[in-house]
Amino acid sequence: KSTLAKQLAAALGYVYVDTGAMYRAVAYFAMQHNLVSETHLDKAGLIAQLSNINLRFQFNPTLGFAEMYLNNKNIEAQIRTIEVSRMVSKVAEISEVRAKLVEQQQAMGKDKGIVMDGRDIGTNVLPNADVKVYLTASVECRAMRRFKELEEKGEACDFEQIRQDIQERDERDMTREIAPLKQAEDATLIDSSEMGIDDVVKAIIALTK
Repeated sequence: KSTLAKQLAAALGYVYVDTGAMYRAVAYFAMQHNLVSETHLDKAGLIAQLSNINLRFQFNPTLGFAEMYLNNKNIEAQIRTIEVSRMVSKVAEISEVRAKLVEQQQAMGKDKGIVMDGRDIGTNVLPNADVKVYLTASVECRAMRRFKELEEKGEACDFEQIRQDIQERDERDMTREIAPLKQAEDATLIDSSEMGIDDVVKAIIALTK
C-alpha cells in the first residue's frame, strides 16, 4: 500500500500521507513506555499519555517521501518492524487514539491534493474524497511482498509468521467496533495480487481523470 501510494503521489504531484505510520508511531510509543505487549494493553495509561505524543511528517528529499517523527525524533525505521506491526491493531482499537489521529488526518485533507493511505480513509477519515480505492491482494501475496522487503533490509524473518500476523491483523481490523476495515460503497476495488506496482498506479491515475 505505502509503496504504491508514494509512487502515485509522486506521479500526480500530490502530498503523500501515510496514516498507518501515525498508528505505528503511537504503538511504538506505547511499547517504549511498557503500555502494550503481546499479552498486555494499558488502555488508560496510553490515553493519559496521548497529550505527550507529538507526531509530524518531514519530507526527506533523498528518499523522496516524508518520514515519521515522534516528539522530534525520526522513527521511520523503528515503526516498520514486525514487532510494531503486531501491536498496531491493539492501539488502533482505542477510540481516544483514533479520535486524536483522525482529527489530524482530516485537517491534512482539507486542502486536497493529497494521497492518503490507511485502512479507514474512504469510510471514516475522508468519506467525501474525490477518488477512493479499496486495494486488496491475497494474504499469501502480501506476506511474500513483506518477506522480500524485510529480506532486502537484511532483517531475519519467517514467511509463515508474517502470513499469520497479516491474517490476524486483518481479522482484528475487520471486526473492531470503531471504523472497521471495509470497502466504501463508492470505492473502486483493485485486486493487485497479479499486478505490478506500475500497473496499479496507472489504473488509479486513470480514475483521477
